[in-house]
Amino acid sequence: MSESNEFNRFQGTESYIASESLMSAVNCAIALERPLLIKGEPGTGKTLLARHISEALGMPMESWYIKSTSKGEEGLYVYDTLQRLNDARFGEGNVGDIRSYIKYGPLGRVFAAKERQVLLIDEIDKADVEFPNDLLREIDEMRFTVMETGDEIVAAHRPVVIITSNNEKELPDAFLRRCIFHFIDFPDRELMNQIVAVHHPNLDATLLDQVLVKFYWLRGQNELRKKPSTSELIDWIAALLASGITSAQIEAHIPFVGSLLKNEQDTEALGEYASGGGTMPSQWSDLGPKYNQ
Repeated sequence: MSESNEFNRFQGTESYIASESLMSAVNCAIALERPLLIKGEPGTGKTLLARHISEALGMPMESWYIKSTSKGEEGLYVYDTLQRLNDARFGEGNVGDIRSYIKYGPLGRVFAAKERQVLLIDEIDKADVEFPNDLLREIDEMRFTVMETGDEIVAAHRPVVIITSNNEKELPDAFLRRCIFHFIDFPDRELMNQIVAVHHPNLDATLLDQVLVKFYWLRGQNELRKKPSTSELIDWIAALLASGITSAQIEAHIPFVGSLLKNEQDTEALGEYASGGGTMPSQWSDLGPKYNQ
């Protein structure tokens, strides 16, 4: 295998279409053995990316879904003192063996694994502002000590770490310096056609054209509080196909708008536009020069 092929290990998968820039970022992170920090709009495939990297590289995967109450040490291990207390009270379990009450978290399990794995740390910005810094030493050194037993867990292989963020909080500079960064841009028309083809193969071209015209037009409306995402587009197309809606019907209006717009303010804004005499676009030229063929 050439050095180039060795570097370009991730090329997307059959069900995950990645842009050239995203593939480059993933492969750079793998080669440099640095965490990959992924940002982007909701619904652009940030969380799914880790699963498809795992699939493409043939590596097992662990997931750590971050909450507002998450603490860094929970990712390494927890000492189940309550279970040990109950076992001592009722005469069950091996109370004398502290190690049987040490439960590894996702980060700890990845470190302890005998083979290289993929670790997803999802929505890191949900946690306390100090949470990312709490992980710096362990991610850098790929080792940690179980304080209750003195055991040191050292990673045999540096895992492929994928970290997602929705930009709810700024991440510390010290943490950012240790990461490869990529922002997933919203798919352009060409890439979106490829993504839709994965989920809805053999879709009528005229129907798809009308669907995408309406979809990108909606995304261009500044009045919307939440713009429809790729995942919502896929669901909308599924509803259209299930109902037998034709391209001519889509040209006239937007059926099943609740598949695309997810709050009352946005649906009301669309209704007011229609009732006020606003016209729906029916071709790409209606969307302006950006979409002209």
